[in-house]
Amino acid sequence: MSTVDSDTAHPAQGPAGDTPAPSLEKRLPPLLSLIAGMVDLTGFLNLGNVFTAHITGNLVVVGALIVRGGRANPAQILAIPMFILAVAATWLLAHVSGTHGLRLLRRLLGVQFVLLTGVFIFSAITKPSAAPHGVMADIAAMLAVSAMACQFALLRLALPGAPSTAVMTGNLTNAVLSGMNTLSRHNTSTAADAARLKASLFLLIAFFGGCVAAALAVTYLGDWAWVFPVVLAGIAIGLR
Repeated sequence: MSTVDSDTAHPAQGPAGDTPAPSLEKRLPPLLSLIAGMVDLTGFLNLGNVFTAHITGNLVVVGALIVRGGRANPAQILAIPMFILAVAATWLLAHVSGTHGLRLLRRLLGVQFVLLTGVFIFSAITKPSAAPHGVMADIAAMLAVSAMACQFALLRLALPGAPSTAVMTGNLTNAVLSGMNTLSRHNTSTAADAARLKASLFLLIAFFGGCVAAALAVTYLGDWAWVFPVVLAGIAIGLR
C-alpha cells in the first residue's frame, strides 16, 4: 500500500508513540460525558435556561420563539453561532498546530480546561446567576458553549471512533438496540453489541450523574459550582 493510502486510512494517527492508548479511549469519553452533564445543567440553572452542551435544546427554543414569539434569552440564540465558530476555531487550531493523536488530544483538552477555568473565574467574580438574562450571564454562557464545542470537536479530531459525550439520544438508542440483541431469542448478539451496550450505559450514567451533581452544586454553591467541571477537565488532561 502506498504512503498516501496509509495516511488516508488513518488520518488521526501520528508517530508510533503518539497514538492514544486503548485504555484512554475507554476512560476519557465517560469522564467528558460527566463534564458535559455538569456544564449543561450548571449553565441551564445559572445562566437563564441556556443549554451550553446540548445545543439541540437551544435550536428547539429558537424555533418556538420564531413561531410563537415571547421573550428570548439572547444567550439561547447566540449559543448556536458561537458553537459553530468554536468548532471551526478548534479545527483551525488542530490543523495549525501540526500535531496528531495523543499530542493533539492533550492540547485540545488543555484548551477546554482554560475555557472552563475562564467560566469559573468570570462567574465567581461577576455572579451572573444574579441576573441570568443579563450581559454577564451571556458572556459566561458563550465561554461555556465554546468549552463544550472544543470538547466535541477534539473527540472527532483526535479520537474519531469515540462516541458522543452529550447526544444522549444516540447513546440511549445504541444501549437499547444492543440490549435487545443481547436478549434476543435468536441470539444475534455479538461481542460488539456487548461492548456498545457497556460503553453507552457508561456515558448515560456519567452524563446523568453530572447533571445531578451540578444541581446539588448549584443549590449549595451558586456560581462557584463551575469549579467542579474545571477540576474534572484537569483530571482529563492527566489521564493515561
